[in-house]
This record gives sequence, C-alpha cells and structure tokens, in this order.
Amino acid sequence: QVQLVESGGGFVQAGGSPRLSCAASGRTSSIYYMAWFRQAPGKFREAVAAIRKIDSDTYYADSVKGRFIISGDNAKNTLYLQMNSLKPEDTAVYYCAAAKRGVTPLQAAGYDYWGQGTQVTVSS
Repeated sequence: QVQLVESGGGFVQAGGSPRLSCAASGRTSSIYYMAWFRQAPGKFREAVAAIRKIDSDTYYADSVKGRFIISGDNAKNTLYLQMNSLKPEDTAVYYCAAAKRGVTPLQAAGYDYWGQGTQVTVSS
C-alpha cells in the first residue's frame, strides 16, 4: 500500500504563489503516475495536473495551464505543486493521488491511492 500526506495549504491572497507538497510512503516503487486533484464545495472533483514518474512528462488542466507547475523528487518520494497567480476560483481542497501502471493521467478513476487533502483558500 501507499500512503500520501499533503501539506502547504492555507490562506493566500489573489496573485500569491504557494507550493503544495505530497509525501508518499509505503510501496512507493509501485507508483507510475502522481497527480493533484481539487474539489470545491458544490462542485465535482477535477484534475489539476499529473506527472509520469519515469520521464517526468506532465499534464495540466486548461484552468491552471501556464500558472501551476507539477514536479516530483523521486529520491524523496515527494510530489509538488507550485501554484502561481492564484485566483479566487482556485479555492478548493487539493488532493494528492498516486497510480500504478496503466492510468489515464487526468482521470481520477485511474488512481489507486489518495491523500486526505489540504485546503487552499484564495481571497480577493
């Protein structure tokens, strides 16, 4: 099994640039993709970004493309999400996810492990 713990969330004003982290433990060698998803109250969970571990290929939702950067440190088993130029509509609980081989990067159903989430609140 894999355990995921997010950190770095909190209150930030519009235009801010926080960085979220996700620490993975357990059978981390089985991870093929990692991703960030988010969910705001009354809305469906949506993909933010994903990264393929073997070659660091990245995938982004249109809503964050050009503003957010996903990256990982395989040696530390840690995933990051650098968030830039934050907007109030970015307010959500952000979840870290990990998947075994065969996943579709930006589809939540393909992921096997999930963190508990970290709240990001953007004020205007």
